[in-house]
Amino acid sequence: MKKFISTINILIICFCAQGQNQTALPQIVNYHSYDYKAGVQNWAIEQDANGLLYFGNSEGLLSFDGKFWRRYQLPNQTIVRSVKIAADGKIYVGGQDEIGYFFPDNQGRLEYHSLKKLLPSAEGHFSDIWNIAIYKEQVFFRSRNQIFHLKDGVISVYKPETRWDFLGEANNQLFAQEYNKGLVVYDNGVWKPYCNNPILDETPVTAILEYGKDTLMVSTLKKGVYFLHNNILTPKTTSIDNIFTNDRLYCTVKVNEEWFAFGTNSSGIFIVDRKGKLIQTYSYTEGLQKNNIRSLLLDRNKNLWIGLDDGIDQVAINSAIKYIYPDKKKQVTGYATRVFRDRLYIGTSNGLYSSPLDLSQQDLSLSESNFAEVNNSTGQVWSLDEINDHLLVGHEDGGFTVNGSNAIKLYAAAGSWLFKPSSQVFPASHIIVGTYTGLRVIKFDQQTFKDLGRLDGIHESLRFLSFDSNTSTVWASHPNRGIFRIELSPDLSRIVRTKLYDSKSGLPGNNGNYIYRIKNRIVVTALSGVYEFNSSANRFELSSTLHPIFKDLDLQYLHEDKDGNIWFITHKKAGVVDFHKPANGKNYSVVYFPELNGIVLGGYESIYSWNDENIFIAANKGIIHVNYKKYSAQISRPDVFLGQVRLSEKDSLLYGGYTKQQATVHLGSKLNSLHFEYSSTMFEQLRNIEFSYQLAGFDEAWSAWSTKSEKDYTNLPPGKYTFYVKARNNLGNESAPVTWTFEVHRAWYNSFWIYGLYVCLLAGIIYLVFRWQQKKHQAEQQHLNYLHQLVLDRNEKEIIKLKNEKLETDINFKNRELLTMTINLVQRGEVLTKIKEIISSLMKKDTSDDSSPAFRNLLKLIREVEKSNEDWDQFAIHFNNVNIDFFNTLKQAYPDLTANDLKLCAYLRMNLSSKEIAQLLNITLKAVEIARYRLRKKLLLLPDTNLVDFLTQLPKSPVSA
Repeated sequence: MKKFISTINILIICFCAQGQNQTALPQIVNYHSYDYKAGVQNWAIEQDANGLLYFGNSEGLLSFDGKFWRRYQLPNQTIVRSVKIAADGKIYVGGQDEIGYFFPDNQGRLEYHSLKKLLPSAEGHFSDIWNIAIYKEQVFFRSRNQIFHLKDGVISVYKPETRWDFLGEANNQLFAQEYNKGLVVYDNGVWKPYCNNPILDETPVTAILEYGKDTLMVSTLKKGVYFLHNNILTPKTTSIDNIFTNDRLYCTVKVNEEWFAFGTNSSGIFIVDRKGKLIQTYSYTEGLQKNNIRSLLLDRNKNLWIGLDDGIDQVAINSAIKYIYPDKKKQVTGYATRVFRDRLYIGTSNGLYSSPLDLSQQDLSLSESNFAEVNNSTGQVWSLDEINDHLLVGHEDGGFTVNGSNAIKLYAAAGSWLFKPSSQVFPASHIIVGTYTGLRVIKFDQQTFKDLGRLDGIHESLRFLSFDSNTSTVWASHPNRGIFRIELSPDLSRIVRTKLYDSKSGLPGNNGNYIYRIKNRIVVTALSGVYEFNSSANRFELSSTLHPIFKDLDLQYLHEDKDGNIWFITHKKAGVVDFHKPANGKNYSVVYFPELNGIVLGGYESIYSWNDENIFIAANKGIIHVNYKKYSAQISRPDVFLGQVRLSEKDSLLYGGYTKQQATVHLGSKLNSLHFEYSSTMFEQLRNIEFSYQLAGFDEAWSAWSTKSEKDYTNLPPGKYTFYVKARNNLGNESAPVTWTFEVHRAWYNSFWIYGLYVCLLAGIIYLVFRWQQKKHQAEQQHLNYLHQLVLDRNEKEIIKLKNEKLETDINFKNRELLTMTINLVQRGEVLTKIKEIISSLMKKDTSDDSSPAFRNLLKLIREVEKSNEDWDQFAIHFNNVNIDFFNTLKQAYPDLTANDLKLCAYLRMNLSSKEIAQLLNITLKAVEIARYRLRKKLLLLPDTNLVDFLTQLPKSPVSA
């Protein structure tokens, strides 16, 4: 029975949740646990001054910067159930048996600082911290059995008589709920009673929010929502009170001045206005991962963040782009849209759907919706055209007109693509239909349509067609054939002439050609560029109006809105040429919608512009709604966040991103490869954000814009660098750049002082080389001098040798002369002796007186000649020439020698015989022997010394030596 009642309650909740919703849903982004790589449950959400989000997760604290998720665990690896960020940037967290805060160090890395050491010893163990509140720069932590109060570095403990069920700050007051005692308010260290309504004994409070100047809104876990005014609690009636009765209300946030978001245990989220009216439901059906909501946060850009029992979701609740799903169960493809008679019609792959509209809402996406399938419309709906105040439906089964909630078939034939009136002045009398098999004509008369049948002459499938200025000429296109010019009869009853224009007629190819009427001109979008027909040349040429805008872009669809802007689609990418916003020196700007990339319907593109706040685009699932007025007004500059800087090779964190850089980071020479991570916290525009970077000191210019959010630099040379990064959105709004400065030092072998040492060493080496070269040169010079001296010595010796040889020759010559002279002297002596003997014998024989004087005179003359020293003097001169200093040496050594002794020595040196010496000295032989004896005594010779050898051994002249 209980199971049955629970099932009924769930069905009631689902019916109420789905019965009243807005026409369009904003984008919902799902982050699964494998995306952020942490636990499934997310109990609290906060956002800091830089825009970073923090989640209390079952495995620690998560941070998200738009691109990168990071997890920080508590010391005891416990769950983080509560998070609160103070004005000084401290991120206070509470878990199981743990309280503390995270705060960045000097390198921007989050570090955990436990506060348990400040607790009294008796309070060292406690259960989960469910709430954290910051009140007048004081921090309060709530567990069921304690409230810890941190003030000026001291923690006080407040214990309840029963248990603490709630803690929160609102309207500059700090409230707590004690079971069975109601709400109490903190007042200078004392918890004073505030409201003790009996309903508070039945349910815990989950949130207290400001509602008016003196009124608070209180949401409870089991009893719904109340007003708190003048300490009195009164119920707030809403259209979903039955949901609050049957479900649990875990969390509540204020979305704007009119709306509040309520997160439930099993029904998802409900957006309710001040009047209590349900505005929108967000649940699993709308795209949430779970219906079990644990926490809610409205970020600074009005995105709703949802902490789920399994995952994290983001709802871009303030986005200008939303999505319409006429059949949420089937998620059908949307082909066409029209606002007609206060209803929104959507043609899909499964039929035509309609919903009434509240036209008081300028943005129709905010209107309540209650889509229902139009009767008799099942099948593919290709187009919706309002002609002559009727809604015509191009359907795979033919043509239909719509009357309220019913579709009425105009004809039963092959599928119809679209309807074109023959005149721009309504009511048009004829309507041309492009069908699977050519053209068809419908006549309009007296508020009724009459099918005139198919026109013979062309059997192609014509999905694109338009009338020329001449209403009897129709331009049509077949994407795989070319462009057809079809001339009709004046009454449009038959085809007069058909001509096909293809690649031979100026088009770039036969495929990919689409015909449209833009700026009152017939234009063709082709594979490269936009073309117009030149009637004088009878061929297509590049459009002078549109080609300069689109260049060679391959367009599949063009649409001109009421304001003259041109919407286009190229390969599932949508954009608009806005002629009301000049840019870059042109009278228009081109705006792309990156959010729609890949989800725009391809092959059957369609754009319907009701006004600038309601643009409807065919999508793979449902219809895309664009509030272009709101979208183009998003002029806020995107922000950029430098997340982490790491060493590429060692993966060592240099900068954590959670605080501004304090000083230049100094890196060693080998730490010159860095990895930068950056992102933007414009979470609703993440697909629109592009980044550009520059490393001052290395890059000469900023990089090209790219969605890439990481950059690596490797092998940077020594120097000081500053990394700059900035972001921009698709509207061209740029952020201010953020910077990070670092310096790569030179290696010790590459530093300036080592360069100085290198210079000194080089100078020393040069000096040593110079000295070595000089010494080598000197040695070589000495060697050369030595060789030269050897040559000189050799030459000199040669010269001396030659001189000696010459001297020897001269000496020999002189010796020969001396010998000759000596021989002559001896011979003369002998001759004179013989003459004297002959004269003596003659004198003995001749006794006459006449001859005696003559003989005596002759003898006297001979004796005078013998006594004459002239011969000796002449001999001495020759002897001295041969034996230099011989006589001087003897005189110096033996001063007692007489002249005769010297003569004897000279004759002995010449090795003359005693007889020859006697003849020269004119003495007898005996006298010669006596003289020799006396000479030996004067020379002090020993008996065994040969006199001649002695005299021969006397020092000779250098020449003779």
